[in-house]
Amino acid sequence: MSKISWILIAVGTIIIAVLAVVLVVVPGPNDETPPFVSENVRVQLPRPGGTVVKQFTVTGEARGTWYFEASFPVQVRDPNNNVVGTGIAQAEGEWMTEDFVPFSAPVTIQDYTGPATLVLIKDNPSGLPEHDDSVEFSINVLETN
Repeated sequence: MSKISWILIAVGTIIIAVLAVVLVVVPGPNDETPPFVSENVRVQLPRPGGTVVKQFTVTGEARGTWYFEASFPVQVRDPNNNVVGTGIAQAEGEWMTEDFVPFSAPVTIQDYTGPATLVLIKDNPSGLPEHDDSVEFSINVLETN
């Protein structure tokens, strides 16, 4: 082999090694997405902009004032604000407090895939609008067979 061939092989090897290090060391966009956090609700999963399947579980914690009888509703809405999925967040601890209480909410989505909004709604048995509250963030619903 000629000297130029050896140089080209060496340069190619170095480029491949550098690319491999970058791919392994630099985190992807999903690794950097922080959990959703608001004054009253913290959602661990799914993450904002994350992808979900048609049956998934929302996990996090909400202040006890968000619960009524240890639960609050969860919705998935399409871009036209139609409700395409629902669930009930259930407290996993003593909910009669103003502190954060862990929850999990199994959610089922019917006949929809694509961009959506996950909405967590403060349970408001009084029906008074001044007690209404909700938080929301974008997710993507994956088509599954």
